[in-house]
Amino acid sequence: MAAGGPTRSAALGLALLAGALLTGCAGPAPGTAGPATATATAPAPEPASTSPSPHATPPAEVCARIITYWSREVLDGGTYGDYQAMGLSNGQYEILRDVVDAARAVQRRQGLPAADKLIARQAHERCIERYRDGGPTSGPWS
Repeated sequence: MAAGGPTRSAALGLALLAGALLTGCAGPAPGTAGPATATATAPAPEPASTSPSPHATPPAEVCARIITYWSREVLDGGTYGDYQAMGLSNGQYEILRDVVDAARAVQRRQGLPAADKLIARQAHERCIERYRDGGPTSGPWS
């Protein structure tokens, strides 16, 4: 046998194995991402949660923002649009109509700044009331 035969072969084999393992763990070369390594290194998706995110906007606040926006648009434009095109449910559209009716009366008597304050206040109050128990349960458009 040649000098260092089996020991040298074993060392060379271990070096090649270590190199192969390190290359495989290092990921693809820059600009050559392959599907196997991309899948293997992708983070696992978070499990679906049934509770709302702590950063989610509460439904009553979303409602108030939408009603406030559309109330001002209707007050300025003088006409209503389709409630579905506005992104409103039927119940939210009823709130919108009530708020705009009240705002028009206030605008005639006290001016636009007073009407804007009324819109913000009533939209907030009505939406808080509407979503007090978590929201309507009779369907998505109620």
